[in-house]
Amino acid sequence: MNEIDKKFFSLADFLSRLTEDELKGYILHKYCTAPLWYQQNLQAYFERFDYWGQINLEKGNLEYFELKAHDIKTGLCDIVWLYHRLADYTSKALLYAILNNWVNGDIATLKRTVDTRFRHYFDLDLLPSIKNKVLVDLGAYVGDTALDFIATYGTNYKKIYCYEITESIFYKLEENLAQYDKISCRLKAVGDSAGFVEVNRNPTDMSSNRTHESGEGGIERVTLDEDISEPVDLIKMDIEGDEFVALQGAKRHIANDQPILLISVYHRNADLWALPKLIASFNPNYRYYLRNYGGCVYPTEIVLIAIPKRKNNKK
Repeated sequence: MNEIDKKFFSLADFLSRLTEDELKGYILHKYCTAPLWYQQNLQAYFERFDYWGQINLEKGNLEYFELKAHDIKTGLCDIVWLYHRLADYTSKALLYAILNNWVNGDIATLKRTVDTRFRHYFDLDLLPSIKNKVLVDLGAYVGDTALDFIATYGTNYKKIYCYEITESIFYKLEENLAQYDKISCRLKAVGDSAGFVEVNRNPTDMSSNRTHESGEGGIERVTLDEDISEPVDLIKMDIEGDEFVALQGAKRHIANDQPILLISVYHRNADLWALPKLIASFNPNYRYYLRNYGGCVYPTEIVLIAIPKRKNNKK
């Protein structure tokens, strides 16, 4: 057993021996004894991005600590399941760093996992070449991921489908990608069923806009299985917590086409392990990797890279 294994399983064992209330109290204690700048940064960040619960000690709001303790305790077996299935020690070190940050507020270990070698999503050690493929970009925003793909691999792609939910951003997406052919921009949300959704706008960051069910009106919601009939080779998702339902709506593509999956797994605590477990239930033929593309103080920009074994050069 190496150093990372020892640290991870020691932490997992410690967590297994705490009750949910004890874990909540432990995480709260670590927060309260941390530097003031750390406390203020987290509180302000969670006010801007309402994914993980709020913190307001003066008003007695301990939602963040309650959610974190609950999700870790109910998901601990699945966290260990994921650790065993991660395909390299970069990924295992990152999973340990995330868990240690959640529990102990460890910033230094998390910061060391940030990967600045490659553009976001496109780890050339894992994905050295992608040519003549059909790509799907969910949460395309202004086209930054599509442009990063082209900058990394060139224009030798078969087709790129870009999905965006915010109308004003969608027009910028079309403008930024207008010079490239074989790109289809779609003003649609993606989920597990057809319907319509309204867009909840984040007042500080439009890239974090989210959706809610509307019944009628708003923008169209589709499933990938129904909206794209041809086989797909790569799916990227960064859709502010809707990744789980979008994966459910892509079950046929994942089962039959075995696309490379680049999935944001940080918008909900449980996404870190629930999304790879969901993918495995659709198709067991994947290897899993984790990469950190920016989270230093708190783990954000965490990407699950799921590569079908037949497409992975690492035997």
